[in-house]
Amino acid sequence: MYQFIVNGEDVGIDKDKKLIEYLREDLRLTSVKNGCSEGACGTCSILVNGRPMRACILTTSKVVGKEITTVEGLTDREKDVYAYAFSEMGAVQCGFCTPGMVISAKGLLDTNLNLTEEEIKKAIRGNICRCTGYIKIAEAIKLAAKILRENIEVPQVAFKGIVGERMHRVDAKDKVLGTGEYVDDLYFEGMLYGSALRTKYPRALVKKIDISKAKEYPGVITVLTAEDIPGKRYIGHLVKDWPALIAVGEETRYVGDAVALVAAESREALKKGLELIEVEYKELEPVTSPEMAMIEGAPKIHKDGNILTKEVLKRGNACGILEKSKYVVTTKYSTPFTEHAFLEPECAIAMPNGEDGILLYTGGQSVYDDQTEVSELLGFPKEKVRVISKLVGGGFGGKEDMSVQHHAALLAWYTKLPVKVTLSRKESIMIHPKRHAMEMEFTTACDENGKLTAMKARLVSDTGAYASLGGPVLQRACTHAAGPYNYQNVDIEGLAVYTNNPPAGAFRGFGVTQSAFAIECNLNILAENVGISPWEIRYRNAVRPGDILPNGQIADEGTAIVETLLAVKEEYEKHPYAGIACAMKNAGLGVGVPDFGRCRLTISDGKVHIRTSAACMGQGLATVTTHIVCETTGLIPDNIIADAPDTAITPDSGTSTASRQTLFTGEATRRASLKLKDALNLGKTLEELEGEDFYGEYEGKTDPMGLDKPNPVSHIAYGYATHVAIIDENGRVQKIVAAHDVGKAINPINIEGQIEGGVVMSLGYALTENYPLENGVPKAKFGTLGLFRANDIPEIESIIVEKNDISLAYGAKGIGEITAIPTAPAVQGAYYKLDGKYRTKLPLQDTPYNREK
Repeated sequence: MYQFIVNGEDVGIDKDKKLIEYLREDLRLTSVKNGCSEGACGTCSILVNGRPMRACILTTSKVVGKEITTVEGLTDREKDVYAYAFSEMGAVQCGFCTPGMVISAKGLLDTNLNLTEEEIKKAIRGNICRCTGYIKIAEAIKLAAKILRENIEVPQVAFKGIVGERMHRVDAKDKVLGTGEYVDDLYFEGMLYGSALRTKYPRALVKKIDISKAKEYPGVITVLTAEDIPGKRYIGHLVKDWPALIAVGEETRYVGDAVALVAAESREALKKGLELIEVEYKELEPVTSPEMAMIEGAPKIHKDGNILTKEVLKRGNACGILEKSKYVVTTKYSTPFTEHAFLEPECAIAMPNGEDGILLYTGGQSVYDDQTEVSELLGFPKEKVRVISKLVGGGFGGKEDMSVQHHAALLAWYTKLPVKVTLSRKESIMIHPKRHAMEMEFTTACDENGKLTAMKARLVSDTGAYASLGGPVLQRACTHAAGPYNYQNVDIEGLAVYTNNPPAGAFRGFGVTQSAFAIECNLNILAENVGISPWEIRYRNAVRPGDILPNGQIADEGTAIVETLLAVKEEYEKHPYAGIACAMKNAGLGVGVPDFGRCRLTISDGKVHIRTSAACMGQGLATVTTHIVCETTGLIPDNIIADAPDTAITPDSGTSTASRQTLFTGEATRRASLKLKDALNLGKTLEELEGEDFYGEYEGKTDPMGLDKPNPVSHIAYGYATHVAIIDENGRVQKIVAAHDVGKAINPINIEGQIEGGVVMSLGYALTENYPLENGVPKAKFGTLGLFRANDIPEIESIIVEKNDISLAYGAKGIGEITAIPTAPAVQGAYYKLDGKYRTKLPLQDTPYNREK
């Protein structure tokens, strides 16, 4: 018997097992999150005899006689202090890392309440956060220390909820204290554990699958192969090219392909069942680059060939103008695959629902997308699949595709029992789509005064084994390739190419991270040729209201890129080694694609329930919609409850992608709120409105690409930004200044958190992150991805520019993606000033950040 103390209680277990499993599954202490099981991320942080440690690398035998504390074991006073401090400072986004951060903070504050920032950052160095950028977490720990040190009573806060108020996130307290539920925190009576057997090879012919031994193993309930799929075997977000299971006689396309599924009564039986499946392969040489894929006679990865899509955007006479221009710069650029590294690995639980339906708990970016693809796989009508979202522990685009949802549903359908499927961190890194690697050649020209005249670009993206969102990502890379500048001669061509690498899909920035790196770096060389500063060339060419963007759209009155440039000018000019870059990013799907925001306000038990399927993966959408209801109706947040996305009760608000939800679902919420306001103005109380619904819908109408129209509307709105990167003489990043045109800041502290998080993510993209592949096989672990940690971050100054005063969503534009776009080219420009080396590949080479590795 292994005996120890957990949160003041004596406990014991008669077998040695992973401590994280014992805490989560036996004691149901779900504040202890399983982020990586490698000791690298810190989400499972606990105190062992007062010292922060990782539960995933301990076993019950190693803690005999010791005292363990989790967030559940904090005193009421400590819970109040940390919940207030983290909420007040805006230190909570997706929340998956937050309980671990609290534990590391407590380990520090129990020994020292007079802290320096360096001590705080060192204390949380082992806790990775992918959302916040760490700054607000450090500020929260400072505030908690002050309250505890000075024995201050925790303030009782009340908010009006109006637009512009620095209101606490509505879900912050639950996330801080670990009471908010993510899918893997759920347990059901009789629940099975499921998983997939993955192929050994990126490209191989599956000749035979023998599941007989696996089916006979004690505790294994079912083993499924491709022939057991009752509906459509091929799924896919847009293009149906991704088999849910590889069939005998079919070639695998990447190492994440599933060959068979197992459901078992225990994790141990599941592991053994997977090991007992025998697969006979004929290994084939993988196609590991677009260059290989486009060679004549290359193996066809899909029946229609290796080109997923081609995009062409032409306007004016680029080639003719390039020949006549005073200065012309042509450069080739290379950007890598990168991993989303959200803290919560993919997890889904499916179970029978009635006689012939499925209930699915998920943590993706759209419950309706999940419903569509699962229903097609099972051959069901959509209404037979109910999908409920729990909290989402980060996404950044990486949770738009099917990963575990369809497999959990298929296993539950066959077993008639609840089935949980969770990816290990190794599987997650291997399976879900990444940011596209791109090879680009950009030619940019200007006249003798630095006015841009024309540009030509060729982009080739490695879209990996399956389409995912490779088509729209390439399209967005091309539509934004000319940058936020006023010139009309562009010739842009892009190719998305299938390979046997892991798929590439949506990732924060959605292709613009890649093309913006190229165009912004080219501008610096043009400025040098003209003899003006990089700031000046951007200022002279920045699009103003009424100007025409390179795609033909007329810039609206809320366009504020000039204001972002002016906001950073002084800071940029006073440092010798400062780089600068601008960016634009659409809000909404645009280019003629149907795009709706929808919201239903339901009055229940005297409260207004906000019902929308829009997924929140940390961006704070429930808080945004609460603000909008309060601003419109005059109600206060205490009257409002934001319900979880649920296909049974929340209308389809589209995927959380394309920086669209604040604008689209925000506007739908405003319209529903206006109807509620009318009812309240008639003198009715919420109690008198019990059971009533107020529905709002907003459709953003845009023009398709290639339309013969002088000034097409490609997108409903664009956000603009300018970032400045300042490095010292040793090449260390000292400060990032990030000025963002956000239209209207619904909640400024949320906006600051988005900016800080995007900047830190982009610093990793610029300097340290990579996703190494060897013949199509990923080689990184979570701890070796090159993610920035708390003690790596520089000072970040966020500047919010508000200019948009239209009524649409109170003027708000999306900010989720653009924050991660301009930092990398700004950093490149700073290094160019420092040493004259013109770096064209990410992560940037020959800097202190990679020389140290």
